[in-house]
Amino acid sequence: MASIYDFNVKDRKGNEVSLKEYEGKVLLIVNTATGCGFTPHYEPLEAMYKDLKDKGFEILDFPSNQFADQAPGSDDEIHEFCKMKFGTEFPQFSKIDVNGETASPLFSYLATEKPFEGFGKGLKNIALEKFSNMNNKKFGDKAYIKWNFTKFLIDREGKVISRFEPTVDMADVRAAVEALL
Repeated sequence: MASIYDFNVKDRKGNEVSLKEYEGKVLLIVNTATGCGFTPHYEPLEAMYKDLKDKGFEILDFPSNQFADQAPGSDDEIHEFCKMKFGTEFPQFSKIDVNGETASPLFSYLATEKPFEGFGKGLKNIALEKFSNMNNKKFGDKAYIKWNFTKFLIDREGKVISRFEPTVDMADVRAAVEALL
């Protein structure tokens, strides 16, 4: 596949959506979970969305329950939680798998374009790496995404520019987005 626009995904109601609908926009594609220690990332994500959506920016949210069962609800339950707790307005898609034989082709592609390079330094990051390795060993070489709130930055031409692990400071993510706008 040549670009991100070659993929189709399902919205939270189960309708097929072509990512070609987002052509010409800067995208941040995120796998999320409502019961994760990184769930507060929804707050700076929504702030970034509100501030930058009129400049051609979109966040595409894909819940996944593959990390310690931290997104157990239905698509509607997850959506309601995010709206009530964080006021999210950016598009939220149907819950998907991001690892293993049933992984979304979109996330397999994203992770192939920008493979995992580590969580960074520090005790929390080392602990997360050990925990994610234990969780992801069942996926073998198809453990594309290491944890919730991994973010992929896509330019206006559909090219994967950056991968941000959940341990990356959200201010750094925002600066990278703004640089592309």
